[in-house]
Amino acid sequence: MTSNPAAPGSRLASRLGFSDRVFVGPAARRVVRQIEDGLDLVESGLADELHVADSIADASARYLYEAGGKRIRPVLTLLTAQLGEGNIPAVIDIAKALEMTHLGSLYHDDVMDGADRRRGVPAAHAVWGNNVAILTGDILFSRASQLMSRNGERAIRLQADTFERLVLGQLHETVGAQEDDDPIEFYIQVLADKTGSLIAAATQGGAIFSNAPAEYEEPLRVYGEKVGVAFQLLDDVIDLSADPAETGKVPGTDLRAGVPTMPYLLLKAETDAASAALAARIDDGVARISDGADPAILDQPLAELRDHAVTQKTLELARAWTRDATAALAPLPKGTVRDALIRFAETLADRSS
Repeated sequence: MTSNPAAPGSRLASRLGFSDRVFVGPAARRVVRQIEDGLDLVESGLADELHVADSIADASARYLYEAGGKRIRPVLTLLTAQLGEGNIPAVIDIAKALEMTHLGSLYHDDVMDGADRRRGVPAAHAVWGNNVAILTGDILFSRASQLMSRNGERAIRLQADTFERLVLGQLHETVGAQEDDDPIEFYIQVLADKTGSLIAAATQGGAIFSNAPAEYEEPLRVYGEKVGVAFQLLDDVIDLSADPAETGKVPGTDLRAGVPTMPYLLLKAETDAASAALAARIDDGVARISDGADPAILDQPLAELRDHAVTQKTLELARAWTRDATAALAPLPKGTVRDALIRFAETLADRSS
């Protein structure tokens, strides 16, 4: 007897960490096969493009790439490219460049956040130090720009605009909301810049560089940005999970490090005495941790925050952004690509269920 071949989309679904619900039905087989073939080209291309003659730069530049990753951005680029000419060389270049940009941002983010680990391995700055990690991120940004430059002014503009938004998002997160800023609106904009802009570039870029009809580009950009915001809002909920086995990190990691999340911001906006008292306890705990106290002092307050109505409000807000993302796809033709994009967004929302 011979074993049955893998179900269409099973390899792709496994890579994404989702169920096979993203790609269903006979019509999905061709699209799935195209995406998987495209991913093979992206992976082999990244391995080549990340090679650097200098031995130290070569090791550090390949480090996070070789640690793995779901390649969500290339998948989305390859998926939306099926609305046009599919896996043509320009699409593969754009997919590789956007993944390199994402990788470069991780090197910088980990330095700024003081993260210990990334993708199951010690963070790059823990291996080579902050300076090498920052410079490695710069190398990846440079290589991404080189890839984009092969495809004309529009590709260069897409890269430059996206990179600017990534930097502004990180800058605004670093300095925080100012007195005349609404904290919640400010936070949403940070999410849109830091995460949504790159996903939007992936979904829009697949259409642009596959020569898909121009009227699909803006709906796909809007979809990508809104999916990115929804993704991060859901991460804020998951960050408070009581099950480290599910999240891979200590519950409330972001808040313990003094990084605001949506549940916390919504809590600060509440006017009842109990909410104000809980917010004050969290603020006090963060300050004490910053001074060297055991992070476990926030265990109880964060457990209370997890069970507070504001965490459910965050989940509802994430689902609203997901609904808005899928609604943006209305101008796209009915079929496998639109269905897969809708299911992708809905499956993201199911992560916290």
